[in-house]
Amino acid sequence: MTARSSLTIVLAAGEGTRMRSSLPKVLHPVAHQTLLAHVLAAAPKGTGTSLAVVIGPDHQAVADEARRMRPDALTFVQSERLGTAHAVLAAREAIACGVDDLLIAFGDTPLISAETFARLRAPLANGAAIAALGFRAADPTGYGRFIVEGDRLVAIREQAEASAEERKIDLCNAGVMAIDGRRALEILKKIGNANSKGEYYLTDAVAIVRDKGWESVVIETSEDEVRGINTKAQLAEAEAVMQARLRKAAMESGVTLIAPETVYLSADTTFGKDVTIEPFVVIGPGVSIADGTVIHSFSHIVETTLGKKVSIGPYARLRPGTSLGDGARIGNFVETKAATLEAGVKVNHLSYIGDATVGANSNIGAGTITCNYDGFKKHKTVIGQGAFVGTNSSLVAPVKIGNGAYIGSGSVITRDVPDDAMALERNQQTIREGGAARYREMKTGGKKSEK
Repeated sequence: MTARSSLTIVLAAGEGTRMRSSLPKVLHPVAHQTLLAHVLAAAPKGTGTSLAVVIGPDHQAVADEARRMRPDALTFVQSERLGTAHAVLAAREAIACGVDDLLIAFGDTPLISAETFARLRAPLANGAAIAALGFRAADPTGYGRFIVEGDRLVAIREQAEASAEERKIDLCNAGVMAIDGRRALEILKKIGNANSKGEYYLTDAVAIVRDKGWESVVIETSEDEVRGINTKAQLAEAEAVMQARLRKAAMESGVTLIAPETVYLSADTTFGKDVTIEPFVVIGPGVSIADGTVIHSFSHIVETTLGKKVSIGPYARLRPGTSLGDGARIGNFVETKAATLEAGVKVNHLSYIGDATVGANSNIGAGTITCNYDGFKKHKTVIGQGAFVGTNSSLVAPVKIGNGAYIGSGSVITRDVPDDAMALERNQQTIREGGAARYREMKTGGKKSEK
């Protein structure tokens, strides 16, 4: 299989009017990735593969998403909507380049897998002209039916044109198809529009192949895998299926989900070993979680890197750009954004740390905020290693707190605090040089503490 070249054409020109949205249908998300992104991720990739996406007029956002996911993607515009075969031929230029296997997929089927594409290609290597993807429908009403004689697919009959006997068939057309690339243009160009809608149906390719004495076969998959999304209700159904898949995969890899049905994951979430996630956690895109980390209930995490043995929450919000070192602790009602917290940092209660770097083993007291926005620009707060920031402190950026510095409760820090200094008075009228060291001596009965 790997020696065979392939072209995957993804049909993504639909407006999605039943979605009741100005957003193109294929750009709606499932598991925090667009429908189109899921399909492109499953499509064959690597040496000898190529990809074409057929979009509608004025759908530049769809083209941009295709190239974001697959920089090698070619895009073609279907200016008129005259059926699926017409849509495929919008990419005629790519087809004419010649490949062994032509795959035709749909941008609104986010649950399709790379394994299914591989299964579709296999019969072509054995001489079949077409391999069509089918499923056993719980309710086949509205679907095209596969007409099979022995092991051969001889026709695909649309619901409106099916006889009463044919409508009893539960083996239905998923729409996804693999065609021998050497014969693809010959087959596609013969498809006509002699039907009630005057459209060019890709399904007619099967009858053309039959008439030529070539072979078409059926590859079966589950109904879930080929769910097409046309409404917000179907979008929610696909989300439920995807979440079930992601949770199962996480648990099979060793993640403990205490109440799996309450945890929402992203398709790109990565886990280390012995991770535990408590109920009612939402993990958005771009999150990686290292070994031994625990995420407590009602936490929301997006675009964040978590080191080993980190503790998050409950009720924590980690926004984009957060990075936590090994052993860091984020407690209840803490929010972070564009913040790097090094190993062993503790921010346990009711604090906001934004546009900041916090050095290893520092402690940030309850109610502390980094005042990073002056109404016009964002500014950065830098807190050194081993610093102690007391409760209800405001750090007005840009500002630096030195290594080992001590900030007393209720302080408003508006200028830099040197290493090992103590800031105790409001508005920081006085910074006591060496004060933090003397404080530690008092705490240890006059003995100098070890750093």
